[in-house]
Amino acid sequence: MTLLEWREKSDRLTTNIQNSVIFNQANTILAFFSFRQEPDISSLYTNTNKRWGFPRCVDKSLVWHSWQPKDTINIGAYGITEPHHEAPIIDIEEVDLILVPCVGCDVQGYRLGYGGGYYDRLLNSPGWQTKATIGVVFDFAYLSQLPVDSWDKPLERVMTENAFF
Repeated sequence: MTLLEWREKSDRLTTNIQNSVIFNQANTILAFFSFRQEPDISSLYTNTNKRWGFPRCVDKSLVWHSWQPKDTINIGAYGITEPHHEAPIIDIEEVDLILVPCVGCDVQGYRLGYGGGYYDRLLNSPGWQTKATIGVVFDFAYLSQLPVDSWDKPLERVMTENAFF
């Protein structure tokens, strides 16, 4: 994908998220900073009516911190952008929606990431299993089927630049 195609697809995907009912009803949203050629939905993060949370990789877990555009960011584990370790932590009870990055996703909602298992562990943890999720993936990576392991948990919804499943 060229940089221009990536930007156009990311912008359409962002618009689809902004127009979704579940996004508009959520107050505290956990999101991600685009890594490699994951969709870039960062223009959402300027919405000051939302409280944004971003992950830091700590050992084998994701720790979620509150973040606003003026706040510091660091390059953490695996070269992934993350909030400063002293940023306020978001409690699980506050979370309304999790936007989950996907390298690929299938029609059953199973996702493919970069292989660290961070989101698998999170979404299978007590309290996190009931949180609303939207997988964020480009249309060409929305597939009929992916290999599934016993620890995989399907996402509730999937958003592409062309549709909402």
